[in-house]
Amino acid sequence: MRDVTAEVREFYEHYPYPPPIESLDRQRPQQDVTHRRRAEYHLLWPARPFRENFSILVAGCGTSQAAKYALRWPAARIVGIDISAASIESTIRLQCRHQLANLDARELPLERVRELGKQFDLIVCTGVLHHLADPDAGLAALREVLAPGGAMHLMVYAPYGRRGIYVLQEFCRRLGLTANDTDIRDLVSALRLLPAGHPLETLLRHAPDFRDAAALADALLHPRDRAYSVPEALRFVQDAGLAFGRWIRQAPYSPCCGVLARLPLTSRFANLPLPSQYAAAELFRGTMIRHSLIAHDGDGGGRGTRIDFATADWKEYVPIRVPDTVCVHERLPDRVAGILINRNHTFTDLLLPLSEDEHRWFDAIDGVRRAGEIGAPREFMERLWWYDQVVFAIG
Repeated sequence: MRDVTAEVREFYEHYPYPPPIESLDRQRPQQDVTHRRRAEYHLLWPARPFRENFSILVAGCGTSQAAKYALRWPAARIVGIDISAASIESTIRLQCRHQLANLDARELPLERVRELGKQFDLIVCTGVLHHLADPDAGLAALREVLAPGGAMHLMVYAPYGRRGIYVLQEFCRRLGLTANDTDIRDLVSALRLLPAGHPLETLLRHAPDFRDAAALADALLHPRDRAYSVPEALRFVQDAGLAFGRWIRQAPYSPCCGVLARLPLTSRFANLPLPSQYAAAELFRGTMIRHSLIAHDGDGGGRGTRIDFATADWKEYVPIRVPDTVCVHERLPDRVAGILINRNHTFTDLLLPLSEDEHRWFDAIDGVRRAGEIGAPREFMERLWWYDQVVFAIG
């Protein structure tokens, strides 16, 4: 019987991913780190009072992810687990170099996470579940160690934007290519000769690091890989006893943002339930390569944490700017005072132009004043939220 777990372990022993780094100096935030942590915290838990001494599990931490969390959250307790000894060794090197006393790195399959004997406030599992032999069992194992009221940050592959990858995966299988240095070198050369219009061409053009050996192997030669459409991802979370919270970056999924807001079909979009809106947005955009989402403890952790503009309660929310947002002031159209851009958005239509009044309201957001004190109308605050320009602290 095929042992997928053993195959995946062997794969990452030879091609640890992401490629190991020697230092985290470039990852040290240059901005106000407390503000950055506060924005990240309230993205996960809008209704909880901000605190920094909580527990984080990075499940499938790779070569550096757990160390980055330990650096960013020095008062938190971080545990990183991975199936690959090479990845854990890389993590421990970073731990020693940067004296990360709040980090514990262990070689352990995700499915055996109960052996840690701990529960965690936050579980981060990105780019891992879709590589498991049984993703449902893997997510169920994580659910068992999620503390009451806890949150998960999950990322799984999406099918439509990866269609070129799956075409090339089948090409590799038919030619018998495997994850070894010779086959990868030949594959890199072959990719330079892809015909114009190939479904992988656009992805290669926008991701030059895809030609790195480890990244190429991870994408095209991995022994196990599946993808989830929006309905499948939402069902995946629900079947594990979790409650969907929100997308990490929700603007691409919303009919009120970017090009989707200009469609003649927007009113039909708006009449759909939110899950159907998200599914339709994925189909129209057609190039999403992953889904990153927040899920909560389905026994109650998600209740009372939803942002809701249907009542006057929104006036009591405290808006907090997202640190990766910039406001552009050059070459603006007439009657536009600035354009907000979230640098984490990959779709170029997700720009938010501001009038002079809107620019003044946005400048008044200091992470302390409530929305009602700023004086902006509900529609503007709601638009900022959907466009991933702010998160809210409730209460």
